Amino acid sequence: MGAAKATQKTANTALPDVPNWERTTLEKLVFASLHEQRLARRWRTFVRLAWLLFFATLGWLLFSEGVANQNVSTPHTAVIEIKGEIASGAEAGAELVVASVRAAFEDTGAQAVVLLINSPGGSPVQAGIINDEIKRLKVLHNKPVYAVVEESAASAAYYIAVSADRIFVDKASIVGSIGVLMDGFGFTGLMDKLGVERRLMTAGENKGFLDPFSPQTETQRVFAQAMLDQVHQQFIAVVKEGRGQRLKETPETFSGLFWSGQQAVEMGLADQLGSLDFVAREVVKAEEIIDYTRRDNVAERLVKRFGVAMGAGVMSALKSGTALH
Repeated sequence: MGAAKATQKTANTALPDVPNWERTTLEKLVFASLHEQRLARRWRTFVRLAWLLFFATLGWLLFSEGVANQNVSTPHTAVIEIKGEIASGAEAGAELVVASVRAAFEDTGAQAVVLLINSPGGSPVQAGIINDEIKRLKVLHNKPVYAVVEESAASAAYYIAVSADRIFVDKASIVGSIGVLMDGFGFTGLMDKLGVERRLMTAGENKGFLDPFSPQTETQRVFAQAMLDQVHQQFIAVVKEGRGQRLKETPETFSGLFWSGQQAVEMGLADQLGSLDFVAREVVKAEEIIDYTRRDNVAERLVKRFGVAMGAGVMSALKSGTALH
């Protein structure tokens, strides 16, 4: 009996307390679940706050002004940068440049407006809009306008520069290129060698004009040349109006050639050598320089890119549909 009792006691000691063990395990599971839920709530809160901060920043950038300074009452020199390609939608396009110029002219503290130019050219249409608006504002506000050329003021950039009362250049600047071009490629010879046939359907005999895979007729070439000559004459007229008697015209002046800043001064395409600081200090007599250049802010660039991406997606979806036969 004693041995049996000892054996039973040993067995009872080895067995776990089943009810307590289950309760402990359940408690651990419940606590672990609650901990995970708390972490998930914290993560969701963090994500929501991050998105809120993102949209708040985006809204601030979207509605913030694109001009560094406006309505500065103390006397100063107003500067507008015209840099890069002059094209619709670009920072040197008419929309932003015209808005910058208007803000500068309307500021009573601006003693003069300086166009700081560094551009190889671009659209004659955009340049023409800017040129016309500068001339209108000069008369309206009776303020002088000066152009300061950094590396280059060629083609459409020079079209804008001649709206200024005086043009200042560096001796090594590139100035001129008073001409118009229309470029493209023709692949008809290559297609013949490869045995590729171009199947272009048009309504209107000249609707495929400038198609690189179709031959160009003499009639089309003459038509394009006449259009280029007309735009070239418009360019020449604007230069002659802007430069007046200062221009020392030669057979090469309007040939599309470009010259150094020093040569441009000698030819009357520019007035003298000088930098932005020189013009502000010695010409305008207002050394403080205020930048009125309007630029696309970060939000506007994101919106434009998003719009382009959406448009491309829509077009892709439309193209993926059943074709018309």
